Amino acid sequence: MFLICGLGNPGVNYKNTRHNVGFHLADNIILHFNLDKIKEDKIKELYSGVINNQKIFVLKPLTFMNLSGKAVSEIINFYKIKLDHTFVVHDDLDLELSKVKIKQGGGNGGHNGLESIDQFIGENYFRIRIGIDHPGHKDLVSRYVLNKFSKSEEEIINKKIDKMVKNIELIFSDIPLFLTKISEQN
Repeated sequence: MFLICGLGNPGVNYKNTRHNVGFHLADNIILHFNLDKIKEDKIKELYSGVINNQKIFVLKPLTFMNLSGKAVSEIINFYKIKLDHTFVVHDDLDLELSKVKIKQGGGNGGHNGLESIDQFIGENYFRIRIGIDHPGHKDLVSRYVLNKFSKSEEEIINKKIDKMVKNIELIFSDIPLFLTKISEQN
């Protein structure tokens, strides 16, 4: 049993913003694999299904980014999902646009969504980091992450998200192969 949690902010105003790249991947996984919505309340949307013979949950916290930990904690505790079977997808300012890295544990790099999750469940889960570029100066970060992608950036991100969805089953068994497949040119 695995959990993929896409981080983002709820509401139409935040759709297609840099900060919502986690929601973007979650939405595409849900659509591609036709996952069933099994729960929706004030703090979360939860979907379930089977991918490559693995039971999977896809979670979208609806509490705004900075309070994501409560929803993640509820699902992990209720379904008894192991932390090393938990993948949190988030935007990363320190990676170039559409670059993807995965790591288990470690610091939150100043990401408020991860900080909230760390407070509730600790740090030993996987982080799928999707690059959104950096605005160049730390004073510009707050506004930058809430901006929408330009048309050309959106094209690049959409291509990467498509590759990630088509190869998502590999994160359950072979993360290096997953990273290789999504970085291949085609």
